[in-house]
Amino acid sequence: MTEEEKYHQVRKEAGATGLVLLAIIVFWAVAGFGLAACDVKVFHMPLWVVASCFGTWFLGVALVRFLTSCVFKDMNLEEDSHE
Repeated sequence: MTEEEKYHQVRKEAGATGLVLLAIIVFWAVAGFGLAACDVKVFHMPLWVVASCFGTWFLGVALVRFLTSCVFKDMNLEEDSHE
């Protein structure tokens, strides 16, 4: 893999990670503030607590799994010796 290809891969991974972070923050805000008016209880807790705490955690795990299986690429960051 050339240095330019490595650079593009690192930029791709960083961009995808930033999008995942943004998606998690948006989900947390919508689940927490959007469900605040709902009177549904789950395990004696309001629905917004369950959705914003546990839902965000599960979403984060799923998105990181997606990143590691589809976006991230195992590559050697050491300089290759071209002889």
